[in-house]
Amino acid sequence: MAKHGGFPSGGIPGNMSNLMKQAQRMQRQMEEGQKELETKEFTAAAGGGAVEVTVSGKKEILNVTLSREVVDPEDIEMLQDLIVAASNEALRKADEAGSQLMGKMTGGLGGGLPF
Repeated sequence: MAKHGGFPSGGIPGNMSNLMKQAQRMQRQMEEGQKELETKEFTAAAGGGAVEVTVSGKKEILNVTLSREVVDPEDIEMLQDLIVAASNEALRKADEAGSQLMGKMTGGLGGGLPF
């Protein structure tokens, strides 16, 4: 006879064991996907291509390319705005790739998974 609050076999019931295995498998897949995402690069341009910024999947700026035409000592503010715009767009692309990865991994389970 089973003790109160325990399982008759003394172990984890089959469904719970399967759920734990699935969660571990999903976590491994997400870790692999995250590593792959971190190796990718995302590039965006602003000012008709006058400023180009490349970021990594880790959201680190890797490169900034400026065309000579955009470097005007009389209009530093425009150059700053273009760098910010290109950086934000490249980071948005990286975020979007991360969101797509999460969507694939969770299969539409709804967000909020703790891992």
